[in-house]
Amino acid sequence: MKTPSQLQSRDMVDPRAPIPELKRRGNVARFLSSWSAGIGAAIVIALVLVAIFAPLLAPHNPYEADALTDAFRAPGGSFPLGTDVLGRCILSRIIYGTRISLTVGLVVQGISVLLGVTLGVVAGYWEGFVDDVVSNLTNIMFGFPHLLFALAVVTVLGPGLYNIFIALGLAGWPMIARLVRGQTLSVKRKEYVEAARAAGCTDFFVIVRHILPQCLSPVLVMATMGMAAAILAEAGLSFLGLGAQPPAPSWGSMIARGRDYIWDSPWMTTFPGVAIFVTVLGFNLLGDGLRDFLDPRL
Repeated sequence: MKTPSQLQSRDMVDPRAPIPELKRRGNVARFLSSWSAGIGAAIVIALVLVAIFAPLLAPHNPYEADALTDAFRAPGGSFPLGTDVLGRCILSRIIYGTRISLTVGLVVQGISVLLGVTLGVVAGYWEGFVDDVVSNLTNIMFGFPHLLFALAVVTVLGPGLYNIFIALGLAGWPMIARLVRGQTLSVKRKEYVEAARAAGCTDFFVIVRHILPQCLSPVLVMATMGMAAAILAEAGLSFLGLGAQPPAPSWGSMIARGRDYIWDSPWMTTFPGVAIFVTVLGFNLLGDGLRDFLDPRL
């Protein structure tokens, strides 16, 4: 038996002792301690702020053109990044183009995650004929290059930003579906899932309460990296004239318009290209940081 002094010293909490820091605070510090996560988070937060406060940050109206007096102006003065062939401010168009790029990434990943998680859970949970159908459909989708499939869909539907959402969303779900299917097959055989079934819980309850939470971390990482892929794909399709239509300030269309003047006015293509590079880099670094933070093996 423990003596009263041992009980007091070992089992009782000293009220004067400092309160431990919240675990959430420690997790945030551990996440930001990774250089890739810190840089990626800083870039993504900056992009979000630029998109929100675009009217306050843009020095000019991105749609206002004056080809007679302001066309092909070099960077400097009232146009920090120069102007394009129509005399529009490059910096203002890049700032407003951030809204288009982030919107494309969010909507496309929303569609991909919704389709991928739904089909992956259905295939992994019920298996059998349903699993065969979803798996075969996924394999067929993997037979098409991502951008080539999106290009074919946009060609059929016609150019435009909304059709970009559909095309890239349909092209991006197979990877998520395969990941979620594997997670579902693994989790559904756990003891607590079998106990929930034996207790009479419905399939819907088991999926929502036990299956989907186990898929959240890998899906979040894949969706973050998928944002970068969607933004890059949208820029490529806009470069071909199939994305956001003029006068929308899409980075890809800005590069396409300036490619004919790349030797005389290189700023027309250089600065939109840098914006694409920084955005894609930020989301990739953030995805790497989330993977390292959420992976229990690390």
